[in-house]
Amino acid sequence: MPLLTRAALYASAALSLLSPTAYAAPAKPAPATGIKACAPGAPCPHPLQIRAVVVTMFEIGNDTGDAPGEFQLWRERHHFDVRIPFPQADHDLYYDPTSHVLAIVTGMGTAHSAGSTMALGLDQRFDLTRAYWLVAGIAGIDPEDASIGSAAWARYLVDGDLGHEIDAREIPKDWKSGYFPLDRKGPNDPRPATPHGEMFELNAGLRDWAYTLTKAIKLPDDPAITKERARYSGYPMAQRPPFVLKGDQLAATTFWHGRILNDWANDWVRYWTAGKGEFVTSGMEETGTYQSILQLAKMGRVDKTRVMVLRAGSNFTMPPPGVTAADYLLRENEGFSGMTAALESLYLVGSRVIDELTTHWDRYEKTVPK
Repeated sequence: MPLLTRAALYASAALSLLSPTAYAAPAKPAPATGIKACAPGAPCPHPLQIRAVVVTMFEIGNDTGDAPGEFQLWRERHHFDVRIPFPQADHDLYYDPTSHVLAIVTGMGTAHSAGSTMALGLDQRFDLTRAYWLVAGIAGIDPEDASIGSAAWARYLVDGDLGHEIDAREIPKDWKSGYFPLDRKGPNDPRPATPHGEMFELNAGLRDWAYTLTKAIKLPDDPAITKERARYSGYPMAQRPPFVLKGDQLAATTFWHGRILNDWANDWVRYWTAGKGEFVTSGMEETGTYQSILQLAKMGRVDKTRVMVLRAGSNFTMPPPGVTAADYLLRENEGFSGMTAALESLYLVGSRVIDELTTHWDRYEKTVPK
């Protein structure tokens, strides 16, 4: 989960997402020609054929011209000039008619992401049957694996909310954590044979293809994040300049922080993936987004094998040596040290994949790369 209840960190951002006047006037207010006469969610004789959906979770203030959230760089750089009303959610959609790419801002947290994704998937103005999905958002990042500004492609999405919990001050002595699965008798019980929303596995072939395509991209560095990562003595991966890697995602709506919870996150991901996954980034939304995609896939509305998750570290999930979790968290609440670098990394890496898929649509329309 990035390092704070993103709603708490971005109180103003959360309010802006809910405000109908939160985003700037579009450059081209008329919707795409084929759906001009179609009402949101109603039958549409000429739905837009979408090649890719860029999924972001929040914006700060306006969509252009101010402090950027996850959507703004896409809006300003990728020709998302056609604004499409989307009253089913908190933010209108944007469309690039040249590349046939749609962009959505879901809202923060699993409830918003699941609801917005389902609303989009059921909207008959769009044909999403062959669309690729790129979830691109900021995250907390484990200093044991990477540095802030780094971008990680996930294979496993693990939910950090579904479970039983007992306060750590009241747990039995042989329990490492007070958190354990709903149908288990404690954290030492074996993993259930079949997860029920606690873990999802994405298309590993597509993830590996996206990583191979982007692993050599030079990500932005700056003096601020150089100084911040230098504090992490004893964590060689945290001290590296930003880079592209493969690493799994833990989604939870509580913005947690600290070494003890970081150990829990690693254990929880390892537990649910039977040791195959590696916790690298913490966010809030993926399990909600992908749950809706799975349900839409059962209806034939989307292809679940075409989903990618990319998270870039805006902050570390635990403090540097010699700093308490509370002190570091409260400082980061005033502005993530890696926010600017993370947003740039998301766009640089994510747009490389989107451009490849849409420019060579004849290659990827019917065949998912691997």
